[in-house]
Formats: sequence, structure tokens, C-alpha cells
Amino acid sequence: MSTRDWILHVDLDQFIAAVELLRHPELRGKPVVVGGSGDPTQPRTVAATATYEAREHGIHSGMPLRTALKRCPEAVFLPSDPPAYEAASERVMATLRDFPVRLEIWGWDEAFIGATTDDPEALAADIQHAVRARTDLSCSVGIGDNKHQAKLASGYAKPAGIYRLTSENWAEAMNDRPTDALWGIGARISKKLAGLGLHTVAQLAAADPAHLAEHFGPTNGPWYRYLALGKGEAEVVTTPWIARGHSRETTFQRDLTDKTDIAHHIATLADQVAQDAIEADREVTRVSVKVRFTPFLTRTRQSKLPVPTTDPGTITEAALTILDRFDLTRPVRLLGVAVEYTLPQE
Repeated sequence: MSTRDWILHVDLDQFIAAVELLRHPELRGKPVVVGGSGDPTQPRTVAATATYEAREHGIHSGMPLRTALKRCPEAVFLPSDPPAYEAASERVMATLRDFPVRLEIWGWDEAFIGATTDDPEALAADIQHAVRARTDLSCSVGIGDNKHQAKLASGYAKPAGIYRLTSENWAEAMNDRPTDALWGIGARISKKLAGLGLHTVAQLAAADPAHLAEHFGPTNGPWYRYLALGKGEAEVVTTPWIARGHSRETTFQRDLTDKTDIAHHIATLADQVAQDAIEADREVTRVSVKVRFTPFLTRTRQSKLPVPTTDPGTITEAALTILDRFDLTRPVRLLGVAVEYTLPQE
């Protein structure tokens, strides 16, 4: 095989649960659910992740812990510990940086790698062995001509496998799958595509771009067909990831109905994000407020600040002014405040 450029997608297997199992080896082989405070009787807390044993009972991320408890009463519930996951992720990414590749980090548990090699499977295996040796974590590696292919390939590779998905085997692997199997097409768009008679990847790939543009817009419509053809971005961006913003939110065990109480919580969240901005040495340019009413209606309003700032008083005042734009006649179950940052100077 000749040397050429490849894209690899490294995806850590059941990452959060795997980190917890390293700390609690006695729980290996048992259904484990991680989320919230670890108390499944608390309302409005959801699972951050679940082990494969728990997933066999239909438990998945985002599921209310109470529902998870009903589906698997024998499951072990653990509290979420973000600092531990961030530290474990840093060890993994440091391991990947030791390889002669281009690295683009996409989160705690995944990264794209750009590599020039004549044997991408051998490189993938070397990566898996190094990650396992240094962190005791396992990963799946997808190989493709572009990020889209590599991302989907790592799904085929799970758990702890290696899979290649390129233009050569794209049709065989993907044509009969539903459109939401594509990276970038969710359930809502898939449903709209089905309404046009486009149920599978093959049908979407054969669709008329003009027809898609008519229903989804001149950019998105043809882009969905582009994905169905197995196309995608092939550039790995090695520039360090920089947060564009930050948010804080709280889900309340009991609905809020008092406007003064709601304003108090918004002020508290605004002060917290302001302090976070100070610690990050980033100035705030825009403030957003999120309100989720009972049962699940969510509304967001935002406002741009006159000048960038880290002043807690200014950020809090902006958040409270935005809150005044909401109709607070319905019970509130969640409040959030988010900010956008200025880009750091080089």
C-alpha cells in the first residue's frame, strides 16, 4: 500500500463510566449509571453515561435517573465527577500528541487525527495500545478519507475495535441505513426527509439537490446529499481549542413560581459565570438567559453588552434585564445564564 493521508477518529469507549470503573474496579461487569449526585430518587437528574451492562437494560445518556432505576433496580448509581474526567482526558490526549500526527481534540473522549502512512490500521493499533498502557482506558478507532467517514467508522468499531470506512466500502456499509445514521443529520431532519420519501442513505444520495434546497434551504439541502455520498471535511485543525463561551444552569427539584425567587437565582448564576470569566481571564461580550418552563418548553433570550467586561455587576444587571423579557406566568423548572467571550489576543 502506498503512503497517503488518512483521517482517524479516536473515540474512548464508555469514557465516563470507564473512568469510574478504574476508581471502583469492584463494579466491573455490573450495570453502572453515572449522573447527578448519584441518587436515582432525586427528580430531574439524568444519566451522563452508563456501562454496556446497563445499556442492555435500555439505559442511555440523558435518561432520567428515576427511569433508569425502574429499568434496572440492581444498577449501581454513581455521582458525576467532571474534574476526574477532564484529568483522564488530558492523559489520553497527551498520549496521542506523542505520535507523529496532527491532532484535533473534539471533547473529553474523542479526537481526530491526521496521519500520513501506508498502514492506517497499524497506526490505529499502536494508538490503542499506547492509550491502554498509559491510561488503562480503551478506545475505538475509525479510519476514513475524511472526518465524516472516520467518525462513523469508529461507531462500527465499538467497542475497542478498528474499522475503515472509505469511498470503496461506503455504499456497502451505509446505503441501507436510515438517514439519521449520518453524522450531522438528527431525528428531526431525518423525519422531514422521510416525508419526502427519502428514508435511507442511498435514497438521499440519489436525491435531486435542487429539490432538497427547496425544502431545506440552498446550503443545508445539498449538504445533506453531500453527507449521504460519504463526503466531508478532510482537514485536521491543530489550533488549540478555545472556549467561545461558558454557561451555568440549575434544574430545580420543585418548580419556581415566585418572580423574585426566579430573579434571585438568575442573579446568582450570572455572578457565577462572571467569576468564571475572571478566572479564565476572558471578557464577556454577550449574555444569554435560558428558562425552561413546565413541562419542557424552553426559551432563550440574549443581549450584547455595550463593551466587553468581566464586571459581575454589569453581567448580572444584563441578565436581569433579559429576564424581564420573559413571560413568567408558568412554573419554571430550569434556569441558565450563558456568556460569550472575546477571543484571546495572540
